[in-house]
Amino acid sequence: MENYVSRFTDFLEKDKKLSDNTLQSYRRDIEQYMSYVKANNLDFKTATKTGIITYLMYLQKEGKATSTISRNLASIRSFYQYMVRIKEVEDDPTEGLESPKMEKKLPKVLSVSEVNLLLEQPKCVDLKGYRDKAMLEVLYATGIRVSELINLNLEDINVDMGFIKCKNAHKERVIPVGNTACAALKDYLTNARNAMIHTDNEQALFVNTNGSRLTRQGFWKIIKQYKNQAKISMDITPHTLRHSFATHLVENGADLHAIQEMLGHSDISSTQIYAQLANNKLKEVYQKTHPRA
Repeated sequence: MENYVSRFTDFLEKDKKLSDNTLQSYRRDIEQYMSYVKANNLDFKTATKTGIITYLMYLQKEGKATSTISRNLASIRSFYQYMVRIKEVEDDPTEGLESPKMEKKLPKVLSVSEVNLLLEQPKCVDLKGYRDKAMLEVLYATGIRVSELINLNLEDINVDMGFIKCKNAHKERVIPVGNTACAALKDYLTNARNAMIHTDNEQALFVNTNGSRLTRQGFWKIIKQYKNQAKISMDITPHTLRHSFATHLVENGADLHAIQEMLGHSDISSTQIYAQLANNKLKEVYQKTHPRA
């Protein structure tokens, strides 16, 4: 079983050129499915549509969210399509199966004042303060993903010209960086990074206290710390600043296609959700302020 899973993920990496996070997601879903098959003495090669439905119902009973079940079905469908392709399975048992309908939730975003409050928390009084200030400023200034932020290398930034090069899933995009974020980056590079790294060969832009590349988990702890310091009641994830970046641009009249390019969305429909958020806010303002609303 494990051999097939590895071959499948190798195929995805080489043929589909998916990001590492997406590949790991596929692997987890398929490994979980294989564990279920093994525990129930089933053969995944002879799985039926009924068997797949039973597995999805099992996930539901386990309390999995509709979005998680839908993603699992997508992973299993891709896996069986691959198995048919390499002639290890004759028929795809997921053919014709529809994903469970999901209630599309709008992402939560911070107000401009809340963003300002959050970005004011890191104090440039020590090495960590300089680094954290630069990271939060860059994240909000560019809307990049946290995985993209921590994967930035020194060669990917140009603070004089005001842009960063962002690489994700074998693609590269150039994103402008505002003056405030550039200033924070310059301060970090001048006053902190050289003292934090342990070797001149280190290419990572943002490093931890051990002098090596910062991890996603490390950044999660950082943003949670400053959220608590700022006394912001809303639950914040690293993705919240990305959502806030896009929504604030829409509210100020930015073109959706420009936002799509900066966010790295392959489909404009992924970007349109921010226009919906902005429209909802306009309606809310209207309802609260118009005398005849």
